[in-house]
Amino acid sequence: MTDGQRRARLGVRHALAPSARAGGPAGAARAVVALHSTDPSSVHVAAWARTRDEQADAASVERALYEDRALVRLLAMRRTVFVAPVETAAVLQAACSREVAARERRKLEGFVAASAPAPGGSAAGWLAGAEEAALASLAARGEATAADLAADDPRLAAQVRIGGASRHARGQSVAARLLLLLAAEGKAVRGSWTSHQYRWSPLSAWLPDGLAPWETGAARAELARLWLRAYGPGTAEDLRWWTGWTKTQTTRALKEVAPAEVELDDGSTGLVLADDLDPVPDPGPWAALLPALDPTPMGWHSRAWYLGPHQDRLYDRAGNIGPSVWWCGRIVGGWAQDRDGALVCRYLEDVGADARAAVDAEAARLAPRLGDVRLTARTRGRTWLEEELAAGSG
Repeated sequence: MTDGQRRARLGVRHALAPSARAGGPAGAARAVVALHSTDPSSVHVAAWARTRDEQADAASVERALYEDRALVRLLAMRRTVFVAPVETAAVLQAACSREVAARERRKLEGFVAASAPAPGGSAAGWLAGAEEAALASLAARGEATAADLAADDPRLAAQVRIGGASRHARGQSVAARLLLLLAAEGKAVRGSWTSHQYRWSPLSAWLPDGLAPWETGAARAELARLWLRAYGPGTAEDLRWWTGWTKTQTTRALKEVAPAEVELDDGSTGLVLADDLDPVPDPGPWAALLPALDPTPMGWHSRAWYLGPHQDRLYDRAGNIGPSVWWCGRIVGGWAQDRDGALVCRYLEDVGADARAAVDAEAARLAPRLGDVRLTARTRGRTWLEEELAAGSG
C-alpha cells in the first residue's frame, strides 16, 4: 500500500478533505477515535477542522460536550485526556483507563502512607473513607471542583506529597488526586472547564445509563479495530505507541482482530482490517490547519510518510506536536497566532500557489471561529514558529 494511498485514506477517514467532513463534533471525534483534550481549546479547533461549516462553531462543540453529552472526557491512551463519543469512551475506559486506575490507586495509597494524614490507620482504609466522602459530596453538589470538595471534608483537604524527595516534589490535595482516580475508574467525569480547572460530576449523574461494560481483553481488541479502521495501515509498533500498551498486550489484541498485512513504501509491514484492502479514491486537493496535539499527527509512531524531515521544527522534545499545516495528506509547515491574534502560517517547503491559496482559505475559515481567543502552549513546548513570534519576528 503506497504512501499516496495512505494520504488519501487520511484525508477521507479523518474527515479532513472537504468532501469527507463530519456533520458535527461527535462525528469529527469518531473519525479519529477520539480527540486530544489535554488542552481543551484543541478539542474545538480539531473538531472545526473536521466539521462541515454549518456545525463548525464553538456552540456546537459546547453543546455536544455539556448539553447533549454525546462526547465525554476521560483519561485514556498513554494516560492522556481525550474527548470521545460515549460508545467509544466505554471501550477506552476498559481498554486503557482501567489499568491506569489500578496503578493510580496504588500510587495514591503510597502517597497517603508517606504523608500520613491519619497516623495509626492503614492508607487503604483511610483512602476508602476519603473516597466515600468525595462521592457523597459530588452527589450532593451535582458538580464541583476539587477545591469545593476539599472545603466539604478535612480528609479531602489533606495534602499528600507527590514526587517523594525529588526537587520536583510538590504538595497536592487529596481531593485533586482522588478525582483523577475516580474518573479513571469510571465513577466521576470531567464536566465544564472554567478558569483552568474542571468541574466534576458523578458519572451516574452525567450519563444516567453509564458506560457500557466491557471485558478488558474484548475492549482492547475493539480499540485495535477502531484504530485500524481510522489509522490503518499502520504497524504493530504504531498501535503499541498510540495506546500505551505493552508489546504483549498489543500482540494479544491484534491476534483477536486478525488483520491483513500489506507492504508499505518504506519496506515495513503494515496492518489493515481484513475487509479494508480496497483502495480509497483520492478525495482531491485539500488543506488543513490542525491544532497542537491533534490526533492525526499523533496517530502513528512512524511518521516519515506524512511528516518528512520536519520533526524537529514541529514537535517538542517530549514528542508533542504544535499547530501544523497540511496539504494533501502531508505536513508542509506550521501556524500560530501573532501578538495581535492574527493567524500566521510558515511553510517548510515549496508547496506552490494552489496549496498556498487553499491554506489561506482554511486560515480565513478558522480565524473568525477563534475570535479573540489566544492559543498558548500550556502542556507542551513551543514550536519554532511560536518561539519566532514570541521573539517579535515575522
